[in-house]
Amino acid sequence: MNTALIVIDMQNDYLWPARKPRFAYDTEALVASVNGIIRRYAGQGCGVVYIRHIIQNLPTNRLLFDFSLAGTEGAELYGGLVIASENRFDKYFGDALTNAALREWLEKHGVERLHLCGLDQYGCVTATALGAKKRGYEVAILKGGTATVMPPKRAAKAQRKLDEAGIEYILGLEGSTHAQTLRRRHAHRQPERPDAADAPGVGARGPDRRGGYPRDDEAAEPV
Repeated sequence: MNTALIVIDMQNDYLWPARKPRFAYDTEALVASVNGIIRRYAGQGCGVVYIRHIIQNLPTNRLLFDFSLAGTEGAELYGGLVIASENRFDKYFGDALTNAALREWLEKHGVERLHLCGLDQYGCVTATALGAKKRGYEVAILKGGTATVMPPKRAAKAQRKLDEAGIEYILGLEGSTHAQTLRRRHAHRQPERPDAADAPGVGARGPDRRGGYPRDDEAAEPV
């Protein structure tokens, strides 16, 4: 196994009808896109890993956040999400790779490339992408596999960090270096890699020009 799909923060509190107004994602469109991605990666024999953002269930956190709290139904993976494996890891910070058990799993399975989808593109997805890059992984964000509710200035700042780190948006396995192996194995033709600036995501109010989602570079928040 060289490539793993990391599905980030696709949880009830961000996607179900009872979510807070700030999480105004287009649930139907995003879940349909992410489920398609999961099926494709699982079908190619790639590891699929699910990440939950967890906030400690303390009185102060219930007052300040009241979402993604440990032990609540809202913190569970979204009910409409395709579950292709039992590889599940929790995080308490934006970067999923702060979880030592996840790092050990990746090392054990020889994973060298991480392809990211889920929430939030300009929150936890960005934090995980940057964290993976610093740890020496090849990392890319999947075009159409994320969404954002970030304010424009915050989103632009996050995108600049991704650009500076050389992190790109790709169509999927066929848009990565792993495609060479797949092409030999399945005689598939590798399409041209899209430019990050033209890679749309599933936005809260329609397509986002890059492919985003909410904030999560803070310790207490998940998106």
